[in-house]
Amino acid sequence: MCGIEAWYMDESIEDQKLPHRLNPNQPVSLKQLEQIGVYYWKLNADIYENDPELEKIREERGYSYMDIITIHPDKLPDYESKVKSFFEEHLHLDDEIRYILDGTAYFDVRDKDDRWIRISMSKGDLITLPAGIYHRFTVDETNYAKAMRLFIGEPVWKAYNRPADDFDIRKAYVNSLKCS
Repeated sequence: MCGIEAWYMDESIEDQKLPHRLNPNQPVSLKQLEQIGVYYWKLNADIYENDPELEKIREERGYSYMDIITIHPDKLPDYESKVKSFFEEHLHLDDEIRYILDGTAYFDVRDKDDRWIRISMSKGDLITLPAGIYHRFTVDETNYAKAMRLFIGEPVWKAYNRPADDFDIRKAYVNSLKCS
């Protein structure tokens, strides 16, 4: 998979920062992620400020807004409550685009059958989650990730916690899964 690893999660409610792999492990391929609308690129995070490949992706997809967030107890005010809120299952009305510039973290997404898939991300991983997909985010046991957040137009920070099935964007997303 060249840099990214994903797997189906166990049902444990133990520490969210642990890998939570099934035994035996059930890997999820990049193709399976694409079938639920999740796309991935591996970039050179050391040159993110002048990376022509990142610029090309931003141009092609219209990602005009960018900022950087550092998720670490010493860098993020109200760290514990922010990490807890990121891990609440939610959706957005817009795509979520994250590029890991340093550190490691997990994105969890729901598959077509409502099972959790954990996506392990590290430096250089860029991921897009489609609007309407239920997901959550957490750092791993290192408690550190530095991520670029990208948006089309002005950033919208609103998350809608599950259940949010009545939103048009959720209905459109679920319908898109039926077609794929």
